[in-house]
Amino acid sequence: MEDAVAKVLRQWRQVLPDADLDPIAVIGRLNRCATLLQHASDAPLGRAGVSRAEFDLLCALVRVGGELTPSRLARETFASGAAVTKRIKRLEEIGLVSRRIDDRDRRVAHLSLTERGRSLIMRLMPEQLEYETALLSGLPPERERQLADLLAELLLMLEGRLGGMLG
Repeated sequence: MEDAVAKVLRQWRQVLPDADLDPIAVIGRLNRCATLLQHASDAPLGRAGVSRAEFDLLCALVRVGGELTPSRLARETFASGAAVTKRIKRLEEIGLVSRRIDDRDRRVAHLSLTERGRSLIMRLMPEQLEYETALLSGLPPERERQLADLLAELLLMLEGRLGGMLG
């Protein structure tokens, strides 16, 4: 039995027999896994009426605590400032986030969770963790830890090389 990327690799080997296709074996599989997991893991979030990006913002407000500026939220969630602004606007409209304008600099906003927002995350987070655990349940625990360690190593390397290039 082969995965979707193995088929792509086989096809490329016929077209470019002398090419080093190892990067496709890694990056192609990471991209395919990310796409599949993104679709599957968003199911509980969709039922709660929030997108993954909105959930990430709400979680950052819980994790970091207190009031955060939009630029800090952008850093915490690896999103652009424009994306955060758009998401925060919607989260304000549905009553999950509140905004306080800075007393000294009216251009600066301080964002925090409303009680409704906090309640949603505290209810949704355990459900989301349970769902994501089920998605990974086919991997033995030791293999899951090994995969997490390898991905952490890759992420540190990429952040060192590309971190400054990304939002």
